[in-house]
Amino acid sequence: MGDRWFPGSWPALRQLRGTDRLGRGKAAQSERSAELRARTVRADRVVGSICPYCAVGCGQRVYVKDEQVIQIEGDPDSPVSRGRLCPKGSASKQLVTSPLRETTVRYRRPYGTEWEDLDLDTAMEMITDRVLKTREQFWQWEHDGLRVRRTMGIASLGGATLDNEENYLMKKLYTAMGAIQIENQARI
Repeated sequence: MGDRWFPGSWPALRQLRGTDRLGRGKAAQSERSAELRARTVRADRVVGSICPYCAVGCGQRVYVKDEQVIQIEGDPDSPVSRGRLCPKGSASKQLVTSPLRETTVRYRRPYGTEWEDLDLDTAMEMITDRVLKTREQFWQWEHDGLRVRRTMGIASLGGATLDNEENYLMKKLYTAMGAIQIENQARI
């Protein structure tokens, strides 16, 4: 049992008998807690990032050790969030490190009954091929005698998690592809 269970070592008694009346220092520490160090101390480097969950754009510090994310915290230098994160942002390390994270693309072929896993490169090639085919199939040079240079076969509906810069890039991308039906969920 040792002195761990001796009543004089109980935190409440240490707090009342000692100078740490508020219990914020040694009175609240155990042997184990006195030896604890923050995970961030072990990091090889710190990378600035932005929380991916909403359009607020809270700043994050991503702590990396051996090329693995070991902690994500709010960035106190961020003018947006000043080091604070909501519960979703605080849990964003799980988004990166969870063993349940999907690393493949699930795909079901037309008229298929089973799903299959595709690697990301294969899925991206399939998307590229389909975009080019759709653009070519529905391309219009003219409409009612006016030059329009557009495709009616591609449309975009952006989401509220996109920030202004991402929406700007989406608009540029779809406009360059000839799409004119570009909308954002925030306006609907």
